[in-house]
Amino acid sequence: MSIRPVVVLAEELSPATVEALGPDFEIRQSDGTDRPRLFADIAEADALMVRSATQVDAEVLSYAKKLKVVARAGVGLDNVDIPAATAAGVMVVNAPTSNIVSAAELTCAHILGLARNISPAHQALKAGEWKRSKYTGVELQDKVLGVIGLGRIGGLVAERMKAFDMEILAYDPYVTAARAHQLGAQLVSLDELYEKADVITIHMPKTPETLGMLGKDAFAKMKDTAVVVNVARGGLIDEEALEEALAAGEIGGAAVDVFSTEPSTDLPFFARENVVVTPHLGASTHEAQEKAGVSVAKSVRLALAGELVPDAVNVAGGAIDPLVRPGIPLIEKLGRVLNALSTEAFTDIETEAAGEIAEHNVSALQLAALKGLFTDVVHEPVSYVNAPVLAEQRGISTRLTTTTEVEDYRNALTVRGATSSGTNLSVRGTLTGPKQIEKIVGINGYDLEITLTDHLVVFEYADRPGVVGALGRILGDEGVNIAGMQISQNTKEGRALAVLAIDSALPTGVLESISAEVQATLAAEVDLED
Repeated sequence: MSIRPVVVLAEELSPATVEALGPDFEIRQSDGTDRPRLFADIAEADALMVRSATQVDAEVLSYAKKLKVVARAGVGLDNVDIPAATAAGVMVVNAPTSNIVSAAELTCAHILGLARNISPAHQALKAGEWKRSKYTGVELQDKVLGVIGLGRIGGLVAERMKAFDMEILAYDPYVTAARAHQLGAQLVSLDELYEKADVITIHMPKTPETLGMLGKDAFAKMKDTAVVVNVARGGLIDEEALEEALAAGEIGGAAVDVFSTEPSTDLPFFARENVVVTPHLGASTHEAQEKAGVSVAKSVRLALAGELVPDAVNVAGGAIDPLVRPGIPLIEKLGRVLNALSTEAFTDIETEAAGEIAEHNVSALQLAALKGLFTDVVHEPVSYVNAPVLAEQRGISTRLTTTTEVEDYRNALTVRGATSSGTNLSVRGTLTGPKQIEKIVGINGYDLEITLTDHLVVFEYADRPGVVGALGRILGDEGVNIAGMQISQNTKEGRALAVLAIDSALPTGVLESISAEVQATLAAEVDLED
């Protein structure tokens, strides 16, 4: 059994990837295409890194008892069963921006290749035939490029082809006209794009709605000289409809890098001179491969350190704002405190972010609160991935609320819970000073301010003289040092709440003894020491 976390590389990854992992891990090489070997190798794995050849399905995951993260060194995740990984509490990460330049450049290369008949002219000359007149091409200047999907890659293609003095039309329901204008493109309807474009390139995700998007109806609306390019996802072009459109002369040609089934080597349109095909080379550059490997290596390091990972696909969020990040460990601890306060099951959990922090994406805080809530409840490791699953399995409703209004602090985070009997509990915290000291500033409506330490005890009781003395006396008799104490009073109801920071965990039975002595209605010990 390895002392260091084990990272299994199921496929060949660049030396830069291994270097980015660093010396803190034991690196083991496997073969993702050899299922029995993979089953054996993954048994002790904390992380699995793959490219596209390894199928990470429920069967593979069933052998991975320690697995915390699957990292795909690339963009696509067709080979990873994300729902199965999520159910198993395994984070899935990829490198969503690693190949955008490579894919955009290949798209531009295909456009240029189609315009000047480079591939068939090359083949003819290599076969000893000089067919200069046959392969007369067209200039791209003043031609119309139709970009379907003006995201990161589509936007790069638009910017680059604008340099050839092409007119750029674009269809993307999620892009504003202002953003399109920045890229030198004009937003139009899909039908208008089909009718006017001389070159059509598609850059859409593969979804049920986009599957076969470039099909029979689309080809019928295009110019008979139009050419189509797909370097995005296999299946976006209806391959049977493409062959029919080419055979009927409905369109002028095509360039295809991705296919519905891969590898594909014998589709009917492969034999056509006005078709250029490549074997899924969109991300196949040294730069893209290295970027992908290094990117997911960094994600693996974060995941195995228990931190949120911006590129995790089965965790809500994205890039975590620097103002939000310090609140993640705080609210995770608040979740653990809330759980310690309750002797009943929760039915509802609310996470609230108040103050300046509310102006940012704080979805990561809800995940952290749930992770903290379940850390001391379940036997299996709790992660930012499976914490929402654990809540759902237990019928706990969860919600995240935000407000920019907060009176006493710059920012305040609160976790509230309702139990099956209708009891409402809450813990409020904040970060103070240049060193961002974690503090609890409220419990169940009582205002207080105490540094959040590894060992806390909380008591609620009828407010009366002698209680504080009794607390100190019993703890002193047991050799437990009090590092800090806060008493908060509810004078209207004649009650008080005491929170004590202590240097070590309470000996067995002491909590019960103190509770009986002070006649506490709430007695809880919080142990945050890892």
